[in-house]
Amino acid sequence: MIQEITEILNQIFIKEGYPITPKITKSEIEGVDFQCNDLFKLAAINHTSPVEIGEKLEKEINSLDDFSKYFKKVSFSRPGFLNLTLSDEIICKYIKRLNDDEKLGLKESNQTIVLDYGGPNIAKPLHVGHLRTAIIGQAINNLLKFQGNKTISDVHLGDIGLQMGQVIYGILNDFQNQKPEEIEFDLNYLNVTYPKISGLCKENEEVKEKCEQITKELQEGNKDYQILWKKICDVSIKDIKRIYKYLSVDFDLWYGESDAYKYFDELTDYLNKQNILKKDEGALVIDVKEDTDKNEMPPFIYKKSNGAYLYSSSDLATIYQRQKDYNPDEIIYVADSRQAMHFTQVFRAAKKSHIFEKELKHVGYGTVNGKDNKPFKTRSGGAFKLDDLINEVKETFISLREENKNMDNEDLDKIVNSIIKFADLQNDLERNYIFDIQKFSEVNGKTGPYILYTYLRINKLLTSKGKLSNKIYNEKDKNLRMKILEVTNALNTSIKELKPHYIANYLYELSVAANDFYETNHLNKLTGEEKEDYLYILNLNNRIIKILLNILGIYIPTKM
Repeated sequence: MIQEITEILNQIFIKEGYPITPKITKSEIEGVDFQCNDLFKLAAINHTSPVEIGEKLEKEINSLDDFSKYFKKVSFSRPGFLNLTLSDEIICKYIKRLNDDEKLGLKESNQTIVLDYGGPNIAKPLHVGHLRTAIIGQAINNLLKFQGNKTISDVHLGDIGLQMGQVIYGILNDFQNQKPEEIEFDLNYLNVTYPKISGLCKENEEVKEKCEQITKELQEGNKDYQILWKKICDVSIKDIKRIYKYLSVDFDLWYGESDAYKYFDELTDYLNKQNILKKDEGALVIDVKEDTDKNEMPPFIYKKSNGAYLYSSSDLATIYQRQKDYNPDEIIYVADSRQAMHFTQVFRAAKKSHIFEKELKHVGYGTVNGKDNKPFKTRSGGAFKLDDLINEVKETFISLREENKNMDNEDLDKIVNSIIKFADLQNDLERNYIFDIQKFSEVNGKTGPYILYTYLRINKLLTSKGKLSNKIYNEKDKNLRMKILEVTNALNTSIKELKPHYIANYLYELSVAANDFYETNHLNKLTGEEKEDYLYILNLNNRIIKILLNILGIYIPTKM
């Protein structure tokens, strides 16, 4: 719609010899839909006043033969604004067009995109720090799929780093008289063993060196260590899948760092042929400095002096693997902003070696903080386990209303998901945010439950699909229609910036407009054309809410 209005103004600009393309923006003035604020610029170019330009444009537009098809009113206001109020006809035209479009006006894309998110370390419980990568990554994945892209999502587990050497060290000490294939342990054992040995490594250099040696030998294929490693992975992954399933986070691939190891020999040969591996104090490195760097850029370490590979080398091998297996147009990593240097080095190494010459992106996010604005912790200062967070959110929501205590478990889980996800996704992902469980569990305010409640409240009224005329009946009706028409921009901006908060914030604004409409226009008391119009609009409203919630990974309960 904005494009069509812009083109009408552009034709007048061309006729008057104005050398710029008009820019139309949403107006905050009551009764005005859009503004053109180019009058000062035009006045400077034409050595005249914005008043003269504005009055001329007002006259030209009002004299158009088909003025009423597009506008209800066009007026100039001092010091230099052209105010545009649209006709009911053009608003209804675009409402109909949007309703007929499965993609809600979003231009389709058919790229192949690999997404790397999730990424928990094996043998460690999932905590709040794992929340953002999972739900942001899933939302971006859902959004790109909705656009028509083929996406390949990979959890990419940290399954062969130092923590594995530490846990294996602990197992060997606790089960000294048993063969590796005879040893059995559960998740609780892993949850205790990793922090115990990790802490010991900080105090005891000998233990640290032994754990590093175990890690190196595991990477090289030590059979006993491989048996224990497989058992650790099986126990840990089962629990990771349980929690991710609860959060409606899913992956096409459950690969880990270890899956890249079979490519190292092939990759090393390739890098040697490229002649970019250099020796630096016994280690193999790639120089990734660029002339434009303002800060020091350390070399990319491909292989340590002791022969061990690092997390960074595994990431490079994984890019090599993904190029061979999928030939994607783009690879997107959703990970903590504090890993920015790591990804800069990996991406530069991939480009310099010509392993991958298309798009590599790091979507970096901030931290989840408590009410004290410090990283979210338990009362004792430890990392907040995701299970504990889920349970606390559930208990808080149940405590808010008596009727919540008897809620169906499946519905309750959907609401808990909405609380956790909407609290996160409404924020610009680059920023830290405060997770206030009480605040985000309320049915009123900018919360997941508020959006769900809005949908269910309106859904009760939808007895038929309705039929659209060219009439708009009151201010609340127009406000809802204009807000509905903003959905395409919310989707486009989210895709362009890979930031779901544009969708989340739009959802809240749409829900507010829908509730305002609901309070003003009593559908059950209406008949005839007006009722048919409202049914049509509210059906479209709820269709949009459902699609966008699903993109965010939020699903609608049967009742609240």
